[in-house]
Amino acid sequence: MFLLVVCAAQLGIAAAQAPQKKASKPASGPKLVVGIVVDQMRFDYLYRYYDQYTEGGFKRMMNEGFNCRNNHYSYAITVTAAGHSSIYTGSVPAINGIVGNEWYDRATGQGVYCVDDSTVSTVGSDNVSVGKMSPRNLYSSTVTDQLRIASNFRSKVVGVSIKDRGSILPAGHAANASYWFDSRTGNWVTSTYYMDELPQWATDYNNKKKPAEYLRKGWQLLLPAKEYTQSTADDVPWEGILSGAKRPVFPYELAGTAGNAFEVITNTPWGNTLTKEMAIEAIKGENMGRNGETDFLAVSFSTPDKIGHRVGPNSIEQQDDFLKLDREFADLFNFLDSWVGKGEYTVFLSADHGVADVPGFAKANKLPGGLVSGSEVKKVIQQTLDTKFGKADYIVADENHQLYLNHDLLAEKGFTVNQVKDALKQALLPMDGIADIVNLNELNNGSLNGYQAELFKNNVHAKRSGDIQIIIQPGYLFGNTTGTSHGTPYNYDTQVPFVMFGWGVKKGETLRRTSVCDIAPTISALLKILPPSGNVGEPVMEALK
Repeated sequence: MFLLVVCAAQLGIAAAQAPQKKASKPASGPKLVVGIVVDQMRFDYLYRYYDQYTEGGFKRMMNEGFNCRNNHYSYAITVTAAGHSSIYTGSVPAINGIVGNEWYDRATGQGVYCVDDSTVSTVGSDNVSVGKMSPRNLYSSTVTDQLRIASNFRSKVVGVSIKDRGSILPAGHAANASYWFDSRTGNWVTSTYYMDELPQWATDYNNKKKPAEYLRKGWQLLLPAKEYTQSTADDVPWEGILSGAKRPVFPYELAGTAGNAFEVITNTPWGNTLTKEMAIEAIKGENMGRNGETDFLAVSFSTPDKIGHRVGPNSIEQQDDFLKLDREFADLFNFLDSWVGKGEYTVFLSADHGVADVPGFAKANKLPGGLVSGSEVKKVIQQTLDTKFGKADYIVADENHQLYLNHDLLAEKGFTVNQVKDALKQALLPMDGIADIVNLNELNNGSLNGYQAELFKNNVHAKRSGDIQIIIQPGYLFGNTTGTSHGTPYNYDTQVPFVMFGWGVKKGETLRRTSVCDIAPTISALLKILPPSGNVGEPVMEALK
């Protein structure tokens, strides 16, 4: 027995004296997450231009990562602010409060812009109005907020987008910084919500005067014109004209307008270039991905929306835009490979909404669609209310095709919202392009089918939504004879990409229906953090290793 104890003791001493090999610690998360939102990217753009994409941009995401091919918004008013908010909160407007880009505030009797904040000031420009912005109107936390909380605020979060709302809402409440573009000066700016002065790296980039350089270069096609076979002719009647141009044809010479010298740049692929460059400068300037914690860059590319509104999704301009955006993505991913390390970062791609075909294009190709005259609808509404209920100001505001009614006046006169709705429905339904008129407060009892009723219920916020919704038919728009828009519950507006690749992501795809609300909880699951406070989505677990 003594011998055995001595031997065991000697073995223990020998083991202790032997050099110890450290157990390899599994990576706890990616060094950097890059969330990419493309403004007005319909799902089909992934495949429509696939053969002309490079191997390093969209194709890399799709071929190396996981593609949710049936991904949709789960609410009805598909617009920029609501989309960015839904992606990053895992929520819907009924919960996070971002019911549109604008809404009416009954308490103040004023219209509200989604990121308005009169308590803060511009940083980085003498344009005093461009920086009065913050995320304070967003009621829910974001996945970026939750990452900050989980790391005890050591993780860095930065937002970048030409549009203020495309940068501010994704970056969340607790972001280190958010930057957007001032088209008057050509500077990237922020607000005192985040800081009192720009970091030196941002000032240095502004001092390079890149917008002026790109303005001088104009807009040339990437490929020979004959290779744009996925688009209509270069000059069709339903395309709007770029500022300073005489016709919607290539090549474009670019010229700024007085007081807004660089807005035209954001309406060309150069806007994507500026966004990519600012994103890379932010990563380098903030040493993101090298801080010992997972950092998060939320970047939104706004230019496709600006181009799409003017000329539509079937234009040479939009095809050229996406081919060049693909090259910008390849540049960004190559930079990340060298800066963070290949396989050490995670990227996801989505969009804030899709887009309808231009009604002129639809008509030329015998497709359903057309225009609804906003002025005629307004005229019929006024005449109907005056006739049925007596002349008075029954409507206090009109946003997102919603009518906000004067509740005090209705109570005084003894009328209900349903009576107003019924009168307007009878008057408006005969008009071409009008699908339905519904009382947003009684969607369960209305005429909508169950699918659309659920989408509108997810959009209605008690404090911010209107009373009566005007719903248009598929393919129809309120608008002009040129260009197109979005903001409906129809498939062309709701189906957007959700593609992930990089650290922790499997290669594959799914055709099961997923929701934009699933993006934030999927990233939360990847990072092993709590999902955002208003989250209603589910992780796409088959996408994660």
